[in-house]
Amino acid sequence: MQHEIDALMRDYQGDVPGASVLVVRDGQPLVRRSYGMADLERHVEASPQTNYRLASVSKQFTAASVLLLVEDGRLKLDDSIKRYLPGLPAAADGITIRHLLTHTSGLIDYEDVMDPADTRQVHDADVLTLLQSQDRTYFAPGTGYRYSNSGYALLAQIVERASAQRYARFLHDRIFQPLGMNDTVAYEAGVSEVPNRAYGYSLENGAWMRTDQSTTSAVLGDGGIYSSLDDLSKWDAALYDERLLPSSVLRQAFTPATPTDDPQVEYGFGWRITGETLWHSGETIGFRNVIVRWPKRHLTVVVLTNRDDPEPYETAKKIGALAMREAATN
Repeated sequence: MQHEIDALMRDYQGDVPGASVLVVRDGQPLVRRSYGMADLERHVEASPQTNYRLASVSKQFTAASVLLLVEDGRLKLDDSIKRYLPGLPAAADGITIRHLLTHTSGLIDYEDVMDPADTRQVHDADVLTLLQSQDRTYFAPGTGYRYSNSGYALLAQIVERASAQRYARFLHDRIFQPLGMNDTVAYEAGVSEVPNRAYGYSLENGAWMRTDQSTTSAVLGDGGIYSSLDDLSKWDAALYDERLLPSSVLRQAFTPATPTDDPQVEYGFGWRITGETLWHSGETIGFRNVIVRWPKRHLTVVVLTNRDDPEPYETAKKIGALAMREAATN
């Protein structure tokens, strides 16, 4: 299987932006392998400890943060978001936390209302400010589905208000530290550092150019977490037991809550659901990532890459098929 995975990952090998691949079955890593470079300029090779910007794979941690606060009795899923963010306009009156989790709020995409002439990075609080100026939605809450980075940025703000902690600190104290994810961080420039950091690249005119940050890269709730294969294996393990949350609560995240714009895909809380798989991809400037879980098979595949193309979801499914074939023959 290792040789076949190496063949699938051939384009990531050598002096090019790299990738890291994890295959875990029954809690044991079958494959834990990296390819190419985490940092082209300094010739730093990728490793299982390399931390990649997860982009929207981060959303499952945002959802878990909300569920932890539900368990704490600090909030309820059907609370109005204006209970915590009262400055939002009247158009947000009917939106609940559950709507944000499931992309059924109808909120305006904050990327579409940013000033294109402003090159400063926006943060979660800036997303709230932008949305406070938009007294409109795409549809009435709960009547449609539209994937929403805005919603998850607001969830990070709600976590802060309900917990009285900075969002990055809440993640550290309640998820990363308890699970031993010691190098995972919701990165804040000037506040935290990313150990073993991968930098993002894009192929431009036949050459790899560093494209590590954009004006939206500092928003944490929708995509600002950095993590590695080794730390994500600990996260995956915690989703099978009750170290973090009771199984009845975790089950809510893994239960289809709404159809999506893809008839094969439904959405839970921070997870896409397709057949027997729970998965989420992450795409941002310079990074493409995916985690695919087959819970009934106790099988997980993670593919993290620090380049702008291709999306690794299809590759991860092929790797999963190889692992299933091997399991069937053993």
